[in-house]
Amino acid sequence: MGPWYSTREEVMNATDIKSSARMNRQIDRALEAASRAVEQQLHRKFYPVVATRYFPWPERNMPTPWRIWLEEDEMVSLMSLTSGGITISPSEVLLEPANTGPPFTRLELNIGTSSAFDGGATHQRAIAITGVFGYNADEESADELAADAAISANTITITNASIIGIGDLIRIGDERLLVTSRSSATTGQTTTAIVDNGSATVLVPVSDGSIFNVDETITLDTERMTIVDVFGNNLMVRRAVDGSVLGAHPSGTTIYAQRALQVTRGAYGTYPATHLASTEIMRNQAPEPVRSFVLAAAISQVLQETSGYGRTVGSGDNEREASGRGVRAMREALYQQYGRKRIGAV
Repeated sequence: MGPWYSTREEVMNATDIKSSARMNRQIDRALEAASRAVEQQLHRKFYPVVATRYFPWPERNMPTPWRIWLEEDEMVSLMSLTSGGITISPSEVLLEPANTGPPFTRLELNIGTSSAFDGGATHQRAIAITGVFGYNADEESADELAADAAISANTITITNASIIGIGDLIRIGDERLLVTSRSSATTGQTTTAIVDNGSATVLVPVSDGSIFNVDETITLDTERMTIVDVFGNNLMVRRAVDGSVLGAHPSGTTIYAQRALQVTRGAYGTYPATHLASTEIMRNQAPEPVRSFVLAAAISQVLQETSGYGRTVGSGDNEREASGRGVRAMREALYQQYGRKRIGAV
């Protein structure tokens, strides 16, 4: 899988789908399909990749001797460049278009310097460009590590399970990690009073409410609850979510939250490293219209599959086949805003 521009949790929250192994696989497949489809349509990837790209020199389609079009390899930042085995300082390279990038679609040598492109022994792969490729590298602060993460660990523990979801690309220090799954971990907290099995009982008393977050899903025994608000040391919750059932929980019941993330380490050109507890976690941010479209497309696919592609809306004389016009309109608007109409365009 690659990074998704929406998460499994966002799809489930938007549709109130109950979690199960079958539904999780179905949602994941829809998110993967929607994310890769939007990249193909727009000719862009909305996540950063540290990589080296190779270009021939000279190239018939690049008649200007100081310019290289990056074609599909649009760039966020340049780290190094060699031409014919000779290193050219990034300070002598101009990333263009300067006024609107990133993303940058071409490189130009500063003609006020003595640098020049050279094919060397052969024009094939004569130029090697190392940098951060992609549409952008925008991020938001999402959380922090709850415990040290060893260099070999494939599971990390976080402090807030309400922001980072399955499919997110995150960064800790210089390392990027892809979130592939999640599981429960103890919060270190227990209930401080009985929580009965009445559906009207929506307050869970804890010893320290400050470590919990709105929209987190917690587990008491076998019942899952979603936190909708925190009042001091009381959690207001929605009971029996994700297909669980109401239960009675005695005082002293251990509270779990889905704060253990299974991750792919050293993703997209980065390398695994040891990270200490309390280190900030950054979350990749694709443009909001991209995220909204992928969410809508994934929801549409899941609902259509669930109905055997015979989904209808309305009832009685007003019942009709669901047309999907809303998703198509979003796709068309997205292409107008973010689509690359031709490779090599400024």
